[in-house]
Order: sequence, then C-alpha cells, then structure tokens
Amino acid sequence: TIVEVLSTIAKVFKDYCGTLSEEAIRKNFILLYELLDEMLDYGYPQVTQTENLKAFVYNEPIVVDPVVNTGNLVNPKTASANAVHKPVISSVNSNGRKNSLNSNQKNEIFVDILERLNIVFSNNGYILNSTIDGCIQMKSYLAGNPELRLALNEDLVVGRGSGQYGSVVVDDINFNTCVNLAEFESARTLSFIPPDGEFVVLNYRMTGEFRTPFRIFPSIEEVEPKKLEITVLIRAEIPGNHFGANVIVEMPLPQCTAAATCNVIATPGSGPTSAEFVQRDGKIIWTMKKLPGGTEQTMRAKVTLAQACTTQIRREIGPINMNFEIPMYNVSSLQVRYLRIAENMPGYTPYRWVRYVTQSSSYVCRL
Repeated sequence: TIVEVLSTIAKVFKDYCGTLSEEAIRKNFILLYELLDEMLDYGYPQVTQTENLKAFVYNEPIVVDPVVNTGNLVNPKTASANAVHKPVISSVNSNGRKNSLNSNQKNEIFVDILERLNIVFSNNGYILNSTIDGCIQMKSYLAGNPELRLALNEDLVVGRGSGQYGSVVVDDINFNTCVNLAEFESARTLSFIPPDGEFVVLNYRMTGEFRTPFRIFPSIEEVEPKKLEITVLIRAEIPGNHFGANVIVEMPLPQCTAAATCNVIATPGSGPTSAEFVQRDGKIIWTMKKLPGGTEQTMRAKVTLAQACTTQIRREIGPINMNFEIPMYNVSSLQVRYLRIAENMPGYTPYRWVRYVTQSSSYVCRL
C-alpha cells in the first residue's frame, strides 16, 4: 500500500508539473505542498486522482524544461520532444504568463505500448523461463474530454487454455475502471473518457512461447590453472529495421580475480562499443550504444585469478545480466489498430502519437 501511495503521489506531481525533476520540485514547492495536503490527512490517503484534486488546488504550476537524456535513442518521428512533458492543467511560463491548454496548445493524445521482459536462459542458450509484463498507457491533452475508442488486434485471445487460436494470446488482462468493455468480446474495442493526466488503460501478461529479441551464448574455457577465457556471443533476433538501444551487459567475476582484459568483436552499425573489468564492482561491463537486428556481437575476456580455479570459484562467475530498450517494437505483437474520437466532431482533429517500447526487466543467462 505504501509503495502504491508513493507511486500515485509521484504520478500526480508529474501530471501537475509536466516533468518530475529536482528543479521542477524546487520551483513548484508550494503547489506540491498543497497537493500533498489534499492527498493525505493524518497519514491516510484521501483524494489521489488528478481530476478530483483540481477542485481543491489553487496554485498553478511553473513549467520547467525537462531534463533531456541524450543517451535515449528513440525515433524522433514518433513524438514531439517536449509535448508529453506539459502539465495537464493551465500553467505559468517562465515569463509569468498563463498558458491555457484550450487556447494555444494542440489537441494531443499520447499512447505508449510498453512491454517489460523477464527471461532466463540456460548456459547453452535455451530459454528456461519467459514472461512479458505489458501495459497500454496514455496521457491526454484533448479539449472537451471527448469519449475515445481504441481497437486492439481482432484475433487477440485472452486465456492460454481457452481453446481458441489467434496471433496474440495473452494469459490475463485487466482494465482501468474508466474503460467500457461492451464491445471488447465481439470486436476487441474499448471505449472510455480519458481521465486527466497519465493513466494505464490496461495491463496484460504473456508467458511461454514468444520470440526473444536477443539470445545469449556464453562459454568458459580454463586455459591454465589460474587463467580463464570467457566468450559471450549475443545474437539480435529482431528484424533488421529495429535495434536495441543503450545495451548494457554485466557479468560478475570471482572475488579472487586479479586482472581481466576484454576484447569486443563488433559488427558494422553497432555504434560505440566497449567492455571493461570494473575492479570495485567485481564485474565485466559491456556497453553498446546500438545493437542492430540480425547481427551478432562477441566479447572475449581473458581472466587472471589470484589462485587456481576450483569448482567453487567457477560458480562465482555470472549470471550474465542484460539491460536494453527497443524503440518502436513489441515482442507480443499486440497492436493498436486505431484510436479515434467516438462521436464525429466537425473541425476537431486531434494529434495521435502512438509509440511501442520494449524494455528488459530481468534478462538473465545462467552460467
């Protein structure tokens, strides 16, 4: 419950300030203090929804430019850079002038299909366990708060043991309370009036058979009693027009490691690549700015131990942990077929930004 309350507080702060950073908190301290005062009474959560808080909160946000992460490789065509960082209520800009969402800002809605992967590989590259935790989340800046219709894959099947067949089979799915499911069973269509701020439309989970974006193949060779050669090959099994961004591969080494040298064999198009042994952390860290689909990358490490290698020392190697993000790609093949206004409103043309993102949650290879 405490974690849920803290997450909700952070979400409401982000809704009101547009971006959640140290500078945003400092400049909007009075507003955030007022929000906290309304959200909690004597430590008990009271009003925790952005749209309900509007009636009680009178301070206006001061817009702060978001902190741009230059390492985040996301296709710039998918969304306007700072649009998603706008507050959901009228705000005051740096000149002290009031911005009204209805007057000088676009009608926009942002949709993210976000999937987090939990995968365990054996030391010969076989998948031991695989799960996708996915969600569709939105942030709405639509004037007049119209009802929306969102359509998913027509052949989406809910429930692995249901006896039905389709291109996308999810184990279970749950929806936001604002979603009307009247047409979900027949047409896989949802209708809802989006609440203010960022909100999750639905969560879903998928287990079992799906194509993993990357395969890891490690090998360990004992060349001398105190010397090991470790090779890690990573194969990108995503299509060639996609890539893994900001890839970090970590591999713990034994406590008695005296030294380790790393050599990376990179294929063209992978961008800056490096691998090094970080003594204080006791692990090899291999970083790749970009890992293109359909390619293989290899890292070889020569490890010198302070004592002869034993079975116990060998057990201290690994597991290999991989972190990455794949822009505009999802593993489950769940798709948003369309997102539209439920009623025909002449002259009302909102901008729709739909983005797919796959991230590693726990991507591990045992040794």
